[in-house]
Amino acid sequence: MAIETMTVEAAQAMAVGYKAIGAGLAVGLAGVGTGLGEMGIGAAAVGATAEDRDMFGLALLFTVLPETIVIFGLVIALLLLF
Repeated sequence: MAIETMTVEAAQAMAVGYKAIGAGLAVGLAGVGTGLGEMGIGAAAVGATAEDRDMFGLALLFTVLPETIVIFGLVIALLLLF
């Protein structure tokens, strides 16, 4: 569709669609990045906890830290949509 022939309604619909795509990418890519980050952290945390039970709290903290990235992605998505 050429820019010259686009109506206002079509332009607004495209803008809403682009915002939805951006919001989906923000959450999706943040989730993929978090999953890749937790892949190594989770294995190391389980190994450290198996060797020393006192490491459970620290291992849990290191496992939860990458989850904040998904929360940031969700906040960005909500800002885009609303």
